Amino acid sequence: MNATTDFAITIGLDWADQKHDLWIQPADGSKAQHLRLDQTPDALHQWVAKLRERCGSRRAAIGIETSRGPVISAFMAYDFIVLFPVNPKASKDYRAAFSVSGAKDDRTDAMLLEELIRLHRDKLKALEPDTELTRQLAGLVENRRHLVDARTRIVNQLHSCLKTYYPLAQSLLDAQMTKPMAAEFLARWPDLETLKKAGAKTLRAFFYKHNSRNAKKIEERLQALDKAKALTTDPAIITPARLLVTALAGMLRPLHQAVARLDKEIQQAMDQHPDAAVFRSLPGAGPALAPRLLAAFGTRRDRFESATEVAQFFGVAPVVKQSGNSQTVHMRHRCPKFGRQTFHENAACAIHKEPWARCYYAKHKKRHDDKHHQACRALAFKLIRIYFACWKQSKTYQPDIYLAALQKHGSPLHGKLEIPAQNHCE
Repeated sequence: MNATTDFAITIGLDWADQKHDLWIQPADGSKAQHLRLDQTPDALHQWVAKLRERCGSRRAAIGIETSRGPVISAFMAYDFIVLFPVNPKASKDYRAAFSVSGAKDDRTDAMLLEELIRLHRDKLKALEPDTELTRQLAGLVENRRHLVDARTRIVNQLHSCLKTYYPLAQSLLDAQMTKPMAAEFLARWPDLETLKKAGAKTLRAFFYKHNSRNAKKIEERLQALDKAKALTTDPAIITPARLLVTALAGMLRPLHQAVARLDKEIQQAMDQHPDAAVFRSLPGAGPALAPRLLAAFGTRRDRFESATEVAQFFGVAPVVKQSGNSQTVHMRHRCPKFGRQTFHENAACAIHKEPWARCYYAKHKKRHDDKHHQACRALAFKLIRIYFACWKQSKTYQPDIYLAALQKHGSPLHGKLEIPAQNHCE
């Protein structure tokens, strides 16, 4: 049976920043065509207009090695185009089957992508975009994470630099290094000499302004300042370090503002989303993780058929390889890393919110020789089963219902929870 009976044309597209190579195969068996398009909106839309005339009332299938980006966004605006994202590894392995030498070029890649969707389309899933609000939320949370990671890198540089000449700043700021207060503090007093000149009244006003108003904590900081001695008085060390700290503090200010703006946008998007209540009810899902979990699952309930499929897609489920008597189990590395990180971080937060999650984590941590991350992955795998049921049925998470289910099925976990969790798990 011809796999392209419902398509007028199948196309393989090898995309790049400057140009795109296309291999176009009409379904009637006529001669295939190789085409090269410039990466400009005009060139792309002019070609699509000609493609629509050529297809008539039928559709066109395009295979491409990506599921996001400007090219995808442009094609999604046309209802007669059906996109088939192809995993780059699948494309690479398919190419290797026909090119033992490993030789490749863009034209050949486009040709093999077209062949892959023409002959093996039943093994591929067409790209079905989620709702606009969900896609917007997914972009917001991912961009926020990029900014937070950038901020973390700068804070780590500050820690490293302050140790060389100004350790008092670290002890005074303590856990506030990732907060706007630290950037403002270091911009105003980048070394011990300027800090000592500030005076107690000025410092108290500064801490009050930044909502650090614990009287005992402020007095401890002032006493530490009175007793502080310079780690070094060498200008050759202090001057370059002070300039670097000032620059890094200046870089932190716009990052803090950008993260705050994104938090506001994420909050507004969540308030408008019909599934917000479901994901806000999940254990350990606060203002940062609830939107990320929502973006990971999406809105389309037919996207995943089972909780196992979710865990496998995001690399939370282990990969088992078996050949003869040999069997290996390892993590899946080619997966959406941001999604896997979301489930992992949520599991770490759920430990502090749900007694059963804390006991489950403790059990697996003991099994894996006190390895925190392996225990978190095990808990994430279990949480995905719960989250999948809530998501599929559009129901909020109810701890009592889950605990009753554990009791009904005679789960050993429920028996442990009958003993105070604090005494049993720790």
